[in-house]
Amino acid sequence: MEDMLKFLTARIEEDRRHTIGVHDGSAVLDSHLRMLDAIERLAGDLRGPDPWDSLVHGLLHALRVLAQTYSVHPDYREEEWHP
Repeated sequence: MEDMLKFLTARIEEDRRHTIGVHDGSAVLDSHLRMLDAIERLAGDLRGPDPWDSLVHGLLHALRVLAQTYSVHPDYREEEWHP
């Protein structure tokens, strides 16, 4: 799980840099950055709760779905992270 969170964090940072460079000042920038912030909050929520809490299972599934959007990246682990 920790590896997937690190993977997502790295992809989010890459997306932020790319979005700012390509769409500087546009509405696309604002909406995309808000989506990246939301993913980061979900990842942060997963790091804190008790591993037996039912919330963890929902968060983990949501993050696996989001990580799947980066499945073409060479560091994506299809067998381990596919929802």
